[in-house]
Amino acid sequence: MKARSRIISELHSINSRIKNISEVHERLLPKFTRAEQGSGSTCAGNTCEYRRGDALLLDKTDLVGIDERKQQLVEWLVKGGYGREVVSVAAMGGMGKTTLAKQVYDDPEVKKHFKRRAWITVSQSFEMEELLRDMIRQIFSVVSRPVPEGLDSMNKDRLRRTVKDLLQKRRYLIVLDDVWRLCAWDALKHAMPNNNCGSRVILTTRNTDVASSSGVESVGKVYNLKPLSPEESWQLFSRKTFQGNECPIYLKEICQSTLRKCEGLPLAIVAISGVLATKNKRRIDEWDMVGRSLGAEIDGNDKLQDLKKVLSLSFNDLPPYLRSCFLYLSIFPEDYYIEQMRVIRLWIAEGFIEAREGKTLEEVAEDYLNELLNRGLLQVAATTTDGRVKLYRVHDLLREIIVSKARDQNFTFIAKDQNMTRPDKVRRLSIHNSLQNLQENRSVSRLRSLFIFRVVEKLYIQGLFPGGFKLLNVLDLQNARLNKFPIDVVNLYYLKYLSLRRTKVKAIPKLIGKLQNLETLDLKHSRVTELPVEILKLQRLRHLLVYHFEHESYEYFHSRYGFKVQGNIGALRSLQKLCFIEADEGGDTLMLELGKLYQLRRLGIVKLRKEDGKSLCSSLTKLTNLRALSLTSIEEEEILDLQHLSSPPPLIQRVYLRGRLEALPHWIPSLHGLVRLSLKWSRLMDDPLVLLQKLPNLVHLELLQAFGGDTLYFRTGGFKKLKVLGLDEFSELRCMQVEAGAMPRVEKLIIQRCELLKRVPIGIEYLTNLKVLEFFDMPEEFIQTLRPDEKQSDYWKVSHIPEVYSTYWREGGWEVNPLDLGDGEHFPRPGTITMRDEELQSRWK
Repeated sequence: MKARSRIISELHSINSRIKNISEVHERLLPKFTRAEQGSGSTCAGNTCEYRRGDALLLDKTDLVGIDERKQQLVEWLVKGGYGREVVSVAAMGGMGKTTLAKQVYDDPEVKKHFKRRAWITVSQSFEMEELLRDMIRQIFSVVSRPVPEGLDSMNKDRLRRTVKDLLQKRRYLIVLDDVWRLCAWDALKHAMPNNNCGSRVILTTRNTDVASSSGVESVGKVYNLKPLSPEESWQLFSRKTFQGNECPIYLKEICQSTLRKCEGLPLAIVAISGVLATKNKRRIDEWDMVGRSLGAEIDGNDKLQDLKKVLSLSFNDLPPYLRSCFLYLSIFPEDYYIEQMRVIRLWIAEGFIEAREGKTLEEVAEDYLNELLNRGLLQVAATTTDGRVKLYRVHDLLREIIVSKARDQNFTFIAKDQNMTRPDKVRRLSIHNSLQNLQENRSVSRLRSLFIFRVVEKLYIQGLFPGGFKLLNVLDLQNARLNKFPIDVVNLYYLKYLSLRRTKVKAIPKLIGKLQNLETLDLKHSRVTELPVEILKLQRLRHLLVYHFEHESYEYFHSRYGFKVQGNIGALRSLQKLCFIEADEGGDTLMLELGKLYQLRRLGIVKLRKEDGKSLCSSLTKLTNLRALSLTSIEEEEILDLQHLSSPPPLIQRVYLRGRLEALPHWIPSLHGLVRLSLKWSRLMDDPLVLLQKLPNLVHLELLQAFGGDTLYFRTGGFKKLKVLGLDEFSELRCMQVEAGAMPRVEKLIIQRCELLKRVPIGIEYLTNLKVLEFFDMPEEFIQTLRPDEKQSDYWKVSHIPEVYSTYWREGGWEVNPLDLGDGEHFPRPGTITMRDEELQSRWK
């Protein structure tokens, strides 16, 4: 009986799904049969040949964990105010937005609450009149009334009035599925009255900008649909691949490796499960091949064509200026974190960035990145505490598609296997893993860009390409095993981008002056400490990065190295970033030369003397475009004299000062745009918090040996936007007090090497948004005060904080002890975590 009941239930489910597909098919059939008339990047009345394939591929059983998501959306719909509200569901293609919205739309509670309902599929290209007619037909069907005569001949205005009349004075629910651009919402919203009846609009979109903007005029909520967790992914994968049976132990590792490439994307999991389900479970090699050659599978396996179409839709919708930029990301290896400024400089060197009035090319490129992000084609991998994106990544499956497209269009060639045949006329070459993957005796005369990733062999450019590549624009040798500057590079007249970052190159030849078109010279974390005077011939240079840091555990004063240069640095008028120039030999002349670099956005200077202060301040007044400033004195006791700055750069956002200060610079409290401030070795006599707490937009504050007092007060109303506070080596500090209402948004507090501090800050319990509390090399008696079983324990003050750590430097690594505040049985939690210094990047040291 149970088996019979289950079969009947499954048949009902299949019939219901067929009915849903049939309904969608009937509504969209006229649109599917029309030819695509171009990219959907405009709001013309075009139609798209391939539309809601993804919606038809995912059943509700394919969305693990859908009930919780559905309940949240149902609650948003049936509760809330009387005004019209927009609920947007946003995610990349294949995440299950439409399936989730359909489950909400068909929910009995929703049907009962909204008497007039319609489901409208918008898609990339749409005809406004057809959408309005579809809405009218559905509403008349819901209320069981005949469709008015002459509907097919009504013009746009008449159709809008008809819809408005149907919805006026009624509580309605309209679903706008697959909205690609804001203009679609703008065109449809006027037909849906804000009638104070508690009406709702559900909008599904791949574009987060559309999601957020659609709710601006009326109350709106955005539901960002997240990928499935690893556990949910495995549950769905197992269900689809093994039809309810257990995964064989010998296949589990291969399956998990393949599943990781799906990154929680339900459509990808379902599609790849469909491929694997046909494989012989005894042929481990076949299962392994699917995971290792996923790109080829997507191109050649019929079972994955729907997945390819869905993921390709977002690419096909890109305007031309973004297509090249997105294809370009195919140069980076799988699972590679893409640095924001690196890709911006590369795009500029390639000529992809169009000039816009009032913006630098770098700012336009950042707009491009934001647009790709909003379209769901990029993911944020890391941000700074002040909200700037540092790293991006591309979903593995999207990357496979753009690698395929880039190869087909001869846009880029990826050399990662020895048996790959390289085209004769390749323009961009990206070598992965080994130089042996590069075929010899192949012409590279047309090569414009060369990249090397994760190559362990020593690099000899001349031996690599004996014929040369004189048309090269980009040479990115970051992390290459390179000991000397490749002298042939100086003959690359058209070169715009040269990166020798993280190589062992020590010297730059005078012939560097021949590279008249160079825009970026990246020598960060190389061993270069001096540039020849010929560098001043490079009038188009926009980014000059020559510096490296040396510290294993904590930062020490002489851990930052810049570069020396002779001559008049002011000749490089195009510079946007200059870091870090050494001031000790240049004196007043160098300081005054800096004042000629009017385009500078970022400036870093090391080895400053007190006597440089007046001329430095004079130049800083002229640098009105400056966003970030880093200044370091020549010695720990040398005074940074910054009191002569009468008018600081108005747009400055980040200030880093390393060295003795006689007083807090008077202009710092006036920097209303300041989001990040670092004061190290300042040794101020007066408490800087009194003035700093008034900075309205300060998000991140780092203080190292900044104040010699024994008490720090954080007063009510101070530091309103601060999220991160780091305190290090306050040698006299005995007490910290936080008043109620101080630092209301702080999320991370780090206290390190404050030897006289005996207890956690008084009032720390007021910091209700604190998520991470970490102590570095604090006395053992301090840590013991947090034990719940100790007399006069401070345990209750910090028990609300999710993550509390006690961290020590031990034998070349960080020993991180998570303090278990959930119960008193373990303190610290059994088993410590040992990390290398670079693994602690998320924490300030």
